[in-house]
Amino acid sequence: MTRINLTVDGSNVSDDVEPRMLLVQYLREKLGKTGTVIGCDTSNCGACTVHLDGVSVKSCNVLAVQADGHEVTTIEGLAQDGELHQMQKSFRECHGLQCGFCTPGMIMQSVDLLKNNPHPSEEEIRVGLEGNLCRCTGYHNIVKSVQHAAAQGGAQ
Repeated sequence: MTRINLTVDGSNVSDDVEPRMLLVQYLREKLGKTGTVIGCDTSNCGACTVHLDGVSVKSCNVLAVQADGHEVTTIEGLAQDGELHQMQKSFRECHGLQCGFCTPGMIMQSVDLLKNNPHPSEEEIRVGLEGNLCRCTGYHNIVKSVQHAAAQGGAQ
């Protein structure tokens, strides 16, 4: 077992973990952060995307021990003081989801996208979301959601 200390959604946590435990497993199984979805276990789908020190990563591709000393934000940590993040609001308002399975990862990737490019074109949004797969929507309303969030200042 290895001792890790990190901040998850603004709370300091400390745990003993197996060195081979994936960050997605740690978040879900140890911390109950089930909004971080296990989709493929191969880093292809992006459903498990979280922010590690403010940068989106696929948590099935990161060991929990690699997050030691760092800050992790999950989909549960985006909302502040009971108020949804602008990206979450935009996905709801623009119907950027259907079954919802990919939605947490899409939202986390979209927030990072707007942080780096506050006013992306449609093409830039589509390229920025390439590592996140949706099997239901055809992406039209996802792109529309990101555009709406960008118009509302959605990176914050």
